[in-house]
Amino acid sequence: MSGTITPIDEMTLSGTKGKITITTVAQPYGPNSESVASIGISLKADATEPEWKVHIPKANIAQVIEALQKAEKEL
Repeated sequence: MSGTITPIDEMTLSGTKGKITITTVAQPYGPNSESVASIGISLKADATEPEWKVHIPKANIAQVIEALQKAEKEL
């Protein structure tokens, strides 16, 4: 992955010492690729690279938030 990473927020992963990180990534797949929001999950607090990542294009963010809110109600 290439591109400029801008940190947005970081929080503790509930029940672990891990972290959830939210960033934006400009041109993640090379020149002229669409910027994305990135959610990373690290199981260790001192991890330099998340074990899992998901990239969400701007056009999908609202729909993903809505789906996560529905999931939260189900839990």
